Amino acid sequence: MRLVSFNVNGIRAILKKDFEEDFKKLDADIFAIEETKYTEKEGEEFPFLPEGYFAYQRTSKVRKGYSGVAVFSKKEPLSVHYGLLDNKYDEEGRVITLEFEDFYFVGAYVPNAGEELKRLDFRIQYEKDLLEYFKELEKKKPIVYTGDLNVAHKEIDLKNPSSNHNNPGFTDEERGSFETLLSKGYVDTFRKLYPDTVKYSWWSYRFNSRAHNAGWRIDYFIVSNILFPKVKNSLILNDVYGSDHCPVLLEIDL
Repeated sequence: MRLVSFNVNGIRAILKKDFEEDFKKLDADIFAIEETKYTEKEGEEFPFLPEGYFAYQRTSKVRKGYSGVAVFSKKEPLSVHYGLLDNKYDEEGRVITLEFEDFYFVGAYVPNAGEELKRLDFRIQYEKDLLEYFKELEKKKPIVYTGDLNVAHKEIDLKNPSSNHNNPGFTDEERGSFETLLSKGYVDTFRKLYPDTVKYSWWSYRFNSRAHNAGWRIDYFIVSNILFPKVKNSLILNDVYGSDHCPVLLEIDL
């Protein structure tokens, strides 16, 4: 299976670029997108509904043009769940889970800690709630977890770690929370396969950052430990443009 995740930074904006062509070229079995910034209007369909895919999407109910996730799957899932336990975080359009015969696919746009770390506590609580949710899912089958997880785990995962220490996405609290997730039986597939490779998945629009490759690796494919032997490759697709992020891809024998 080919699984892809891409923070598109606005579905309407990226559709004006080469997104539809890139989507076809990637030919993913499951394709998750984050930060759609789509505000649902009565009687209006989601602006991207690719042929041959089952489509599921959630929008933010608390703020227009904010957050939002969507997942497209060639195979119809057994079930679909929005948010975490009790649909928590669904009001911001954060998480979609598709259940398949042998695994759960969880696509997420993790809350950003925000300017002056105003949402840091909210974000850390999200990851505590995520672990509780995963505990319930794991009772039935293992998990593939993907999306813009809004954290650079190690110093290798961003260009300037010293000057960004305690900035959103690189606080000790966020990195520690991510470490806790991995310690509960999950694998960061890219870093496990490529322990010393420097690649980024997000670049600020400021200072011509992408041209200088001054970026962060904040988009991931995480899998339950039991699934890692089935992983064939985990890639960061730096040659795909259209957003301030690039897609990440997981090839896995499922």
